[in-house]
Amino acid sequence: MLLIKKNDKFALHLKNLIMNIGELVPILGILTGIIVPIAVFIWLYHENKNKYNAVIEISKNLDDPSKAEELIKIFEERKKGPLDYRRSGVITLFVGIGIYLVGYISFGRLFEAAGALVALIGAGQIIAGYLYPNTGKELTDAVEEYEKK
Repeated sequence: MLLIKKNDKFALHLKNLIMNIGELVPILGILTGIIVPIAVFIWLYHENKNKYNAVIEISKNLDDPSKAEELIKIFEERKKGPLDYRRSGVITLFVGIGIYLVGYISFGRLFEAAGALVALIGAGQIIAGYLYPNTGKELTDAVEEYEKK
């Protein structure tokens, strides 16, 4: 506990600040919701800017244009492997089952319905994984790229 003298203005201001901290929490929450996305966009902008500046500087010193194309391929954001719908479907299915069980045990019908929905989405992903397997074109391109090296 703070022992406050009658003439101690600093201690009185500190006490008032502590008493009013509950009023600052919503304001800090709103500011966090604004500042975090802006910071992420700025960070991503600077990350990509430096990446492409490096590619430009390196390509100025290259004589062979095919090497510049290979350099650009390094920085592609595209995922290298094809999507495995079966794997993601199994994960989604069991997340849905977990949500359903949490609703069944303690939280009620809303969680049961949400869990059933997520589980059915997972089942749909599993079925899609079997109906639409990875295309042969992607596999052929990967083999041809390997043979070039």
